[in-house]
Formats: sequence, C-alpha cells, structure tokens
Amino acid sequence: QVQLVESGGGLVQAGGSLRLSCTLSRPTFSNDAMGWFRQAPGKERGFVTTISMGFGSAYYADSVKGRFTISRDSAKNTVYMHMNSLQPEGPAVYYCAAGASVAPTTVTSGDEYDYWGQGTKVTVSS
Repeated sequence: QVQLVESGGGLVQAGGSLRLSCTLSRPTFSNDAMGWFRQAPGKERGFVTTISMGFGSAYYADSVKGRFTISRDSAKNTVYMHMNSLQPEGPAVYYCAAGASVAPTTVTSGDEYDYWGQGTKVTVSS
C-alpha cells in the first residue's frame, strides 16, 4: 500500500518560517507529481504547490508565490515545502499529495492526485 508520510508542522509566529516534508513509500517516477494542499477549519481543501519529480517544474497558488518554495529529492522520494513570511491565518492542515501523470493544466485539482497523506497541522499565531 502506497503511503505518504508528512512531517514538520507546528506552531509558528506570523512572519516566521516552517519547512514541511513529505515522503512517498515507493520510488518516484519522472511523470509523478507531488505537492501540498491546505485546509482550514470549515473551508474546502485548496491547492498550495506541486512539483514534477522528473523535470522539477514547480507550480504555486497565487497566494503563496514569492513566499513558499517547493523542492524535491527524487532519490529519497521526498518533497519539501519551505514556507516563509507566514501570515496569521490560524490553524490549517497541510496535506501532501502525489499523482502520476498530473498535467500542468490540472495540478490545482485534488482529483488528479492518487495518494494523500494524513495531514500535518500548521498554526500561525499573530
């Protein structure tokens, strides 16, 4: 059974930084994409960022461009999301997702991803 294991969540002050990690339990392939979605209480889960494990093409939601950076280590089947200048948005759960053959035009859709992690909670305090 393929699994995604996330780590790195926690409590951080507004303006601070945090790094999330996500490891896939099987080797990644060049056509895989791995990324992150975010869900705040009472809201729908929304796209944050994703990266293609082959070419390393990265995609970001407008709200995080310039503040978040996604990177990959294909040898470790792992992606990292560096979050800077965090805004006081209260608690949210960040979910790691992985999918095969996720097209650039559909990376923001959760339906395109095959595997999901359990989520890691991030709270940004003001």
